[in-house]
Amino acid sequence: MSGKIFEWKDIAQSQTVTADVCVIGSGCGGATVAKKLAERGRDVVILERGGYYPETAMDQDELNMNAKLSADRSLRTSADGGTLLLSGNNVGGASVHYWADSYRTPDDRLKLWAGEYGVEGHGLADLTPAWDELTQTLNVHPADEEHHNRMNQLLREGARKLGWEGRPVPQARKGCVKSGHCMQGCLYRAKQSQLVTHIPQALALGARLYADVEAQKLKIEDGRVTGLWARVVDRPSNTPTERWLNIKADAVVLAAGGYNSAPYLMRNGLQKRLPMLGKQFGMNPTAIVHGLYDEDIVLWRNIPAAFGVEQFRLARFDGGRYVEGGYLLMANQIQPGLLGSSLPLMGDELGEWMARMPKIGGTIGWIDDPADELGELKLNKDGSTRVEYPYGPLTQAILRDLIKKQALVQLEVGAKKLLVAGSDGILLDGKKDLSRIDHMPIRAGGLMMAAPHPSGGCVMGTDETDSVVDSTHRVHGFDNLFVADSSVFPTPVSVDPSFTIMAFGYVAARHIHDYLA
Repeated sequence: MSGKIFEWKDIAQSQTVTADVCVIGSGCGGATVAKKLAERGRDVVILERGGYYPETAMDQDELNMNAKLSADRSLRTSADGGTLLLSGNNVGGASVHYWADSYRTPDDRLKLWAGEYGVEGHGLADLTPAWDELTQTLNVHPADEEHHNRMNQLLREGARKLGWEGRPVPQARKGCVKSGHCMQGCLYRAKQSQLVTHIPQALALGARLYADVEAQKLKIEDGRVTGLWARVVDRPSNTPTERWLNIKADAVVLAAGGYNSAPYLMRNGLQKRLPMLGKQFGMNPTAIVHGLYDEDIVLWRNIPAAFGVEQFRLARFDGGRYVEGGYLLMANQIQPGLLGSSLPLMGDELGEWMARMPKIGGTIGWIDDPADELGELKLNKDGSTRVEYPYGPLTQAILRDLIKKQALVQLEVGAKKLLVAGSDGILLDGKKDLSRIDHMPIRAGGLMMAAPHPSGGCVMGTDETDSVVDSTHRVHGFDNLFVADSSVFPTPVSVDPSFTIMAFGYVAARHIHDYLA
């Protein structure tokens, strides 16, 4: 029997909903767990605070789709106001506006988690069967030449000239038309997000999904969660109603995402019994360098990241002194409106760049947050989430090296001018200016920084003194409360986390099914 998606307008009054499993969140973690449990015959209900926007509701307009798909219209920031916190707020979560990069977790990271943090059952041999299946389900394959736009071609050429290791990025796409509107949701159903893969597959197996419903109070009795209260949100006004769902389930799976899962447990009063809640938080801050070229680049067409430089994924040290690396480097993709807003120039300089917008190219990099300089999730007095992230000395060194490498590779392939995105408006005219980056201040607002890949806050480990969940994804001290998203990662993944989240979801689903058996 097929399930159904219920929206705010379908829930006319408060009601009780029963299920074997309640999954909070419909992104890479929640949708995957729901699908795998539904395959095993479990009665699954999914709660999603955001709205339901199928391709018929997508218009490829930057502002409209940002309002629909991105939490807080991408305007929420870290506590110091310096970093934009990017996450999904819709059925399918961030996968609906992500770039579809689908990296398998590097084995060195899995070994680190096992050796240093006590994570069990999540090694390469455990996750490979999941990835093999996911590769088929999501049509994951290296980006082919047809999908390398001009900026990706230039990045590849520059990496070759500089002797940097790189390769085509694995993509979850099928029938891509190269529109360039990946961040506005895929109108063509080509990007294989959770919206078009695991969610409809789970529904076909009988799962039910409630959009516009915000999970709130857990009902806890003697180390068990017996259910929860969830409030219906009026989607047109984005405000809570007086209509509630009383969810009764044998198991509850928290998959609200790296920015939300730990704060949700905090708001339910679990901080004292779980002292690691909110800690070891990373978010892969980005740095962007724009380049002005003599040729047309058209940065907003074709797929975003067809080629990735992996030479510097792991930071390199010499006698404990940082040398270079600790990030992935890729071609940027940015729509005209956001591109214009990220050019911190005035007068004739701004006019020159805007008049030549098709000739603006650029690169972007995601840093692998150093394990010794991770941040923390806390609650403000009103219960809202506070993200504290230190940008310690090593993090700053990594960012400077990332920016310098971006500048170097673009100059190598013909960029005439470079602009470091951020309010400081740092312009570079050539290699002679690269030394300016060495002393560039890293401060709130100085760089245009966004953080799209949260991790930690509900980290996996051995007991409640060093972690929030055990290696079965079960919250310490509970029989039937599980977490299945990026918040369980002890450190960032060092690559796009979506494929890791999904593979971990396979492991979580197996343990949840075994618990219910």
